[in-house]
Amino acid sequence: MNTTYERDLEAKGYIDEPVNPQLDLVEEINRLKKEKNAVILAHYYQDAEIQDIADYIGDSLGLSQEAAKTEADVIVFAGVHFMAETAKILSPQKRVLLPDLKAGCSLSDSCPPHLFAKFKEQYPDHLVITYVNCTAELKALSDIVCTSSNAVQIVESLPLTQKIIFGPDRNLGAYVKKKTGRDLVLWNGACMVHEIFSQEKIDDLREMYPDAKFIAHPECEDHILATADYVGSTSGMLKYTINDSSSTYIVATESGIIHQMQKASPHKKFIPAPPNNACACNDCPHMKLNTLEKLYNCLKYEAPEVTLPEEVIVRAQKPIERMLEISARLGL
Repeated sequence: MNTTYERDLEAKGYIDEPVNPQLDLVEEINRLKKEKNAVILAHYYQDAEIQDIADYIGDSLGLSQEAAKTEADVIVFAGVHFMAETAKILSPQKRVLLPDLKAGCSLSDSCPPHLFAKFKEQYPDHLVITYVNCTAELKALSDIVCTSSNAVQIVESLPLTQKIIFGPDRNLGAYVKKKTGRDLVLWNGACMVHEIFSQEKIDDLREMYPDAKFIAHPECEDHILATADYVGSTSGMLKYTINDSSSTYIVATESGIIHQMQKASPHKKFIPAPPNNACACNDCPHMKLNTLEKLYNCLKYEAPEVTLPEEVIVRAQKPIERMLEISARLGL
């Protein structure tokens, strides 16, 4: 490692060591997991081989909640950096590892906490709701955290007179604004994966498969959501395809979820909605940085570890707890 950035990664415990190709990685990862008393979490957007070796598969907050319930000493989060931070916030006593420290998030990166803090100062009478897909520091600046599955209900639970800042995702914020009729102040952030779907290509697919249902994540742009048969979180989309009677679905979110959809409904057909480029599907380059080899090294060396200042953990826990309180009151 030669550059300043690479040396910084190395100092943080980043491991990029070649793995013996003779190793049975699945067997070795399972052995190390038992040896280290570790639990492996895999987000829906991970490659299929990582999902298949994980103890829990799901959305980011749900995975962190599951890990917090376990007796594991070590959490390995096969996802992106903000997800590992959330796991640390909910399990501060556990070691949290991330297979690739370079696995960031375009949405999280679009909202630097120091800039958001200045933005927040412009609206002193506003309550701050932030989407869970953000840094720990941004959560610490918030009053309530929400998920894509409960954002609408969280906003609706607040008095009509309550002024609200919603960040960092402008598309999810616009969707919530439309569903609730509330005048939200939106931070101008977005997820690169959900912003490059091609309406023209989706329309072409719908002509090719006239009986297909089109389902989309609320991080997509409004013109994409406007044509969807169902809009929901990643886990919501998965449940919809399980319970719905259709046999074919065009899926507008990161294509990793299709692995779980296919496993749950092997008799159904799932088509990834195409982006505005030459690719056939929409993959998150950050999510796909994680590999079985990196997962193995991560467990072997117990690095790189994701740590947070205690003060940030304490402040970030409060808006998550408030979300959970509201969700419990609403029966979500």
